Amino acid sequence: MKLSKIQANLLLLFTAIIWGASYIVVKQATNAQMPAGLINAFRGLIFASLAYLFFHKTINKMSRLDFRIGLMAGLINFVGYQIQTIGLKYTTPGNNAFLTAIYVVLVPFVVWIMFHHKPELKSYPAIALCILGMMFLTNIFGVGFQLKIGDFLTIISSFFYALQIVYFGYTATDSSPWIVAFMLGAIQGIAGLIWSLLFERGSYTSINWQAAIGPIIILGIFASFGAQTMQIVGQKFTDPTPAGLILMTESMFGSFFSVLFGFEPFTAHLLIGGVLIVVAILIMQLNLRQLIFGNKRSS
Repeated sequence: MKLSKIQANLLLLFTAIIWGASYIVVKQATNAQMPAGLINAFRGLIFASLAYLFFHKTINKMSRLDFRIGLMAGLINFVGYQIQTIGLKYTTPGNNAFLTAIYVVLVPFVVWIMFHHKPELKSYPAIALCILGMMFLTNIFGVGFQLKIGDFLTIISSFFYALQIVYFGYTATDSSPWIVAFMLGAIQGIAGLIWSLLFERGSYTSINWQAAIGPIIILGIFASFGAQTMQIVGQKFTDPTPAGLILMTESMFGSFFSVLFGFEPFTAHLLIGGVLIVVAILIMQLNLRQLIFGNKRSS
């Protein structure tokens, strides 16, 4: 299977749309008193089961190298998610979303440090516009910004998200995307279950299983198996920096679906933030010099 960069970036855009919509479903699961580790465990186990169901012929041929690559990808993914979730307990959702978006700034510099590939010049204004857009989306200008212990944890989680995007864009491309997808789900499920058994057992009695089971199934099938498999395949055929910018639109789509389903009102800062992020993505995806000056013909 071979995809063009445009096709790969479209897959990442669909991933961001699904993840944006999943905020509502996650909210339903947490409202049913299901703790984060257990949500993570069920999502991962559903993810791994579906990946094996559809791609077992490839997964059964997993080599030691495939296992090591998948194990590292899964651990990075799980640690980032868990640290972000813990951080959210000690800070505001607005601060959490804004600080998580720092991974967009970190991605090109992680690439630079690890692989000595300098960021393109257009990356800098695009990143700046994305961060500014996220500030509008989270209304930092209106509600203010205060640094708390949860903010530091969120900053740490953003590093793991940046590392994940770079790892998927470079190292993980050496393995089959179906094997990486299976390993992501397996590590997410096993590590989430261990975390939950160690730290969340006291909350099990308060879970409303009837209300939680539907959202968990939806998250496992669409947000984990569907979206993360598309992320892995998409990043195999595009570059980490535009991948990070496109995936960042998850927050924009999250705001859109939140407004659409009545969880928050439509405001000017949501519109401005969304427009700024779209402009940033266009800057990364379009060859501006060619658009402005056209193709030079050799004389």
